[in-house]
Amino acid sequence: MEKPAITDYTISPAIAKRWSPRTFASTPVATEHLSSLFEAARWSASCFNDQPWVFIVGTKANPETYSQILDCLVPFNVSWAKSAPVLMMAIARTTFNHNNKPNESAEYDLGQAVATLSVQATSLGLYLHQMAGFDAAKVITTFNLPENMKPMAAIALGYMGELDTLPEELRAKELEPRSRNPISSFVFDKPLS
Repeated sequence: MEKPAITDYTISPAIAKRWSPRTFASTPVATEHLSSLFEAARWSASCFNDQPWVFIVGTKANPETYSQILDCLVPFNVSWAKSAPVLMMAIARTTFNHNNKPNESAEYDLGQAVATLSVQATSLGLYLHQMAGFDAAKVITTFNLPENMKPMAAIALGYMGELDTLPEELRAKELEPRSRNPISSFVFDKPLS
């Protein structure tokens, strides 16, 4: 199933095609494809080129880490994410490497890395669904994260699955048309007040 964006202006096909399904096929994601995703993230922009992102990756071939990530998700997300062949935690390192001072851009930079990763995933025929529904304290404890590591998102990744694997209410949600706010609602050429 594809749900391309209906755009007002031309955008890259990989951006138009990207969306966040909740159904995943059991097909494993090849190691070279995973490496390609992280190579894309590696080349994302960041403040001072600090690259303050960390990804913890679990695959069904690496069931211990996969189960640990799944166990950190809220029950609703577990209900559908458990079918994805890859689960990840995206973590921001909140201090700079060069001076250990707070990096106020770390979360923004991690977001850029995940956005770049998501476009690369789409270009490889993969889909991902980012989630805020997870227990951050549990992630910190489970993965023994230091104080300067902040879990920001859980990510389910894989190939598109079949709609009939989802509960009825989620199936209906998957079929809803995509929508976005108009550009005029967030781009301004004068002060906001």
